[in-house]
Amino acid sequence: MSSTSPEIATRGARGVEPQAASGAPVEADLGWALGVVFRRYAKTAAAALEGLPGGPRGYQVLATTRAEGPKRQLDLAAQLDVDRTVMTYLLDDLEKEGLVQRRPDPADRRARLIAPTDKGVETLCDLERRLRAREDALLGILDESERESFRAILQRLAMKANSIDPLHNACVLAEAEDPAST
Repeated sequence: MSSTSPEIATRGARGVEPQAASGAPVEADLGWALGVVFRRYAKTAAAALEGLPGGPRGYQVLATTRAEGPKRQLDLAAQLDVDRTVMTYLLDDLEKEGLVQRRPDPADRRARLIAPTDKGVETLCDLERRLRAREDALLGILDESERESFRAILQRLAMKANSIDPLHNACVLAEAEDPAST
């Protein structure tokens, strides 16, 4: 019986620590550490966004339209890598909750501009606070200066990685069964 898993031992009755195929403890493996932290972050972020239509995608719509101003529905769908039919349903749900509004584009009355409502901006601010609190809990082992350093270093790494291999929609990665394939 052969295994392609990098883990050659497991915790259990023997009390053996997981090890990579190289013999180094898994805890020393950057990929393992990033995966564990990302998995925990994804779960805690999903809990913070609970109740928001579309969850992470709804959050992206609110955050993008607040930061960048009103956007055409099709442009927003393309930017967030959301199928335009799915975007229509998502916007329907966000609009029903009073979080976004669709209005005619003055440059092309056939197109619709999507903008957050006042309630949408308030909701986004609340979601940002909830996410930050959950991030702080996740990073609770670090003191405040370490958290800020970690965030800054991680942001630099992410910006560099994204410049080499752009990912326009983090939801694609978060929802992928095999994140390495995106």
